[in-house]
This record gives sequence, C-alpha cells and structure tokens, in this order.
Amino acid sequence: MSAIQRAGEAGTRGVLTSERSGAAVTVPGIGDEGLLPALAREREAGGPRRGTESRVLEAGETVGSLGEPGPVRTADLPPAGPAAPGTGGAGRSWAVTWPIFALLVGYPVWWALGFGGLAVVVVAVPMGVILWRRRPVRVPPGFGWWLLLLAVYLVSGVMLGETPAGSFGELGPGRVLGYLMRLAIYSSLLVVVLYLGNLSRSELPQLRLVRMLGALFLTTVAGGVLGVVAPGFQFTSPVETVLPEWLAGNSFVRNLIHPTAAQTQMVLGYPSPRPEAPYEWANAWGSNVSVLLIWFVVGWWVYGGAGRRVAAVAALAVAAVPIVYSLNRGLWIALAVAAGYAVVRLAARGRPLALVTALGGLAAAGLVLVATPLGGIIGERLDNPHSNEVRSTTISKTVEVALGSPVIGYGSTRPALGNHRSGTTGKTSWCEECGHPPLGADGQLWLLLISQGVTGVVCYAAFFGGAAWRHRRDRSPVAAAGVLVMLLVLFYMVVYDALVTPLSLYMISFALLWRERLEKP
Repeated sequence: MSAIQRAGEAGTRGVLTSERSGAAVTVPGIGDEGLLPALAREREAGGPRRGTESRVLEAGETVGSLGEPGPVRTADLPPAGPAAPGTGGAGRSWAVTWPIFALLVGYPVWWALGFGGLAVVVVAVPMGVILWRRRPVRVPPGFGWWLLLLAVYLVSGVMLGETPAGSFGELGPGRVLGYLMRLAIYSSLLVVVLYLGNLSRSELPQLRLVRMLGALFLTTVAGGVLGVVAPGFQFTSPVETVLPEWLAGNSFVRNLIHPTAAQTQMVLGYPSPRPEAPYEWANAWGSNVSVLLIWFVVGWWVYGGAGRRVAAVAALAVAAVPIVYSLNRGLWIALAVAAGYAVVRLAARGRPLALVTALGGLAAAGLVLVATPLGGIIGERLDNPHSNEVRSTTISKTVEVALGSPVIGYGSTRPALGNHRSGTTGKTSWCEECGHPPLGADGQLWLLLISQGVTGVVCYAAFFGGAAWRHRRDRSPVAAAGVLVMLLVLFYMVVYDALVTPLSLYMISFALLWRERLEKP
C-alpha cells in the first residue's frame, strides 16, 4: 500500500501541490496525520517499498474512495491555494462566479426584496454576458430536448385565446403574464445550466457549488422553523409596493412577491400552518428541502470533517420538525426513496461501515418520530387524505381538457368549471381565496400536458430521465446524488408543480451532473 493509499485511510484533510503547475489541491483523507508524515517515514526508510509509488498527484487524479460512497477526485474539491495558471486567481474566479453565489447563498435577500424564485431571471442576465464573452459555448447531452421544450412552448402560445370545453375564462392580462413568466423562467434556467457547465473547476469547484446548495438548505430549514413557530409572519416587500395593484393583486404574482412564513390550510380538518418560507408555496418548500438535503449531506457529511459532520447532524435534527409539520406526503415519500436509494448504493458498493452508519441514522430518526409528538402528526396526516379528492377531480378535468389539443396544449393553464364538490364556484364575501381551481396545478406533468401537450411532457421527462440514465454507472458521490435528484424530479412530476424555485434546483442539479463528466480523468 503506498503512502497516498495509507493517507487516504487516515480520514483527515490536507493539501497536495502539483509539481507541474504549482496548484494546491485539497484532498480529504490527506493531512498532517496522513500523507505528509507517511512520505517522511518512507524517505527516512530509503524510499517507497517496491511496487508502490509515492508521488504528488496532479489535479484531477483519482485518490481513491477514502471510505466514502464513491471515488474522490482532486477536481471535485475546492482549491486550497493559488489558482491554476490561466485562471487569474481568486479575483478572476469571483468575477465569474458571483451570480450563482448571489442566487443560492443570497437567496434570503431576494426573498425579502420580493423577487423570490424570479431571482433566477435577474441573475441569468450577467450569466449570459459571461457566456457570451467565452464563446464558443459547450452544451450538455440532452440539450436538444430542452430546446424542443422551448420551441413547443412558443408554438403553444397561438392557443392562448382558446377556451376549451370544461374550462372557464377569456384571454386577459393574467393569462398572458403567466405564459410570459414561464417562458422567461424556462429560458433563464437554460442559461444557468450553460453558464455552470462552461465554468472550469478551477473557477468553480464542484464541492463549492454543492456547499452553496447546502447553505440554501440551512436557509430553507430556518424558514421552515419560522413557519412553525410564527406562521402568521409576513410583510410587504419592496417589489410589491412598486407594482400596480392589478398586477400585485393577482394571486399567482402575490405568492411570488409577498413574503410569508406559512400557508394555513384545513389539511387535518382544522387550520394547520404549513411552512413555506422562503419560497412561494408550501409544496415548493417540501420539494426544495428534499433536493437541498441531498446536496447538504454530500457537502457536509460525505466531504465534511468531524466538525461539519456534527453540525450536519444537528441541522438535520432541526429540519425534522418543519418537515413533519409541512404535512407533505410527497416530501415524506421522497425522503423514504432517498434513504432507500442510499442504502442500496452503499450495499452494492460493499461499504459495510457506511451502510451501518446509514441504517443507524435511519433507525435513530424512526425512534425520534415514535417517541415525540412528531409521529402523531404524521399519523394524523395519513388519516386525513384531505387533498386526494381534490387532486383526482382536477387531474381528470385537466386530462379531459388537454385532449382538445394533445400535441401542443393551450399555452397556459385554465380555470376549471366547478370543483370537486360543486359545478359552480368562485369568490364570496366569506371566502376571498375561493375560486375556479386552476387546471394543471397538481404536478408538472399536468401543467405540461395542458400548456404544451404530450410533446412537452416527453421533452421534460427525456431531459431529466436521460441525465439519470447517462450517469447511472458513475460512482462519485456527486454523480450518485445527482442521479437521485433526477429520479425525484420524475417522481415529483406527478405531485408537484416545478415552477418556480423547484425547477431552478432541478436544473442546477442537472448542471452538477454534467460538470461531473466534463473533466473526468
């Protein structure tokens, strides 16, 4: 076993310096108690044993699994010293990476200002400028599917004026605004993916991007706790104050620009607050926390030292409270799928210690749920399938209406005639929030079906499903996490609308997968 291999088993962190470029690279499992003393001992003994090799790794070389669920490459980790030649150092790196930092780490500011999920449209502008300056631009596998999705969406705009049987309403500013907003988001997220994929790892290391997502996870948990302890918290954002009343008063727009801590719904038969801060809806909070939790585990546990791992356990324990109080069955199922996926991957890789740790963590989480009131809340939610009847009615109506334009859809959603209880519905003096339920609001699958037809559904599923298939055999932690997120995207199609913030996280996860292949040694 070489010094490098023995250092990998030491489980500490240190820096390797490239003899060729002078670039310093951080590698987990190599530090003051790992590689350096091992190399010194070998030198004192007259050099490495026959058949082994003691040398300095070049950036991008594989060090080994280091006891983690996949091989670790130096390129996966943030530089610990000077940037490689041609990168211009830390100043140049910040000059091109600040937009993604502002989007993810600075998200609470966007939320407070009233931009929220629409922040991605704002930061896509400087990202596009950065892309333009470094032409030619490389594109990811499956790029054509998203271009086709955009093309179909543009064509579907010719159907905006149609009011198919079973729907309600005429063409107006609200419908046009929704169409243009979705077009802006779809286009902006394509820019985000291209921007991330065209940054080198010396400019934006994979682990740095993963930990930005981890920072957003902590923000999400903090927002969830706020929604539990102060569900009535809300305020008028600066964006809300400058918009005209006809626009700010639109229910869809108001959810995006008006910061609130929770949605209060009659899920359990009585008013129950469901955390949503810092996102637009409670279901968006559920989808986002599940995706961000995956990246948080990778950044803080898989690639974390002892201190980060202790902090990760504490953060996950706190996150359990708003996760349970979210009353979100889709989120709970997704977390169960993620846990099962991790166990299967670890078992298939033959990593008994990591497998035992994962199973022990799951057992501890189960005991906490059983021994605390959190378990009772879960049981009560399962006993009150409040939304099943509503979902089944609106989904069946969505399919019925979409059959009128199955290829390109109708460009946007439509209000349904009636609801699951009555053939007539609308706002009343005692229920200002009541109205015609929107068709396509019960999942991205149904939104795509009514707005872009079967073509849109196929493009969306092929884009994310293709990414999962291409990387199914990749063994790095980042690739394994990315594949899991892609699988959750396909699951969430049925139960969650991906707009606005969930789709942003899906696309950033897609970009992480793509980047994992770009500089694979």
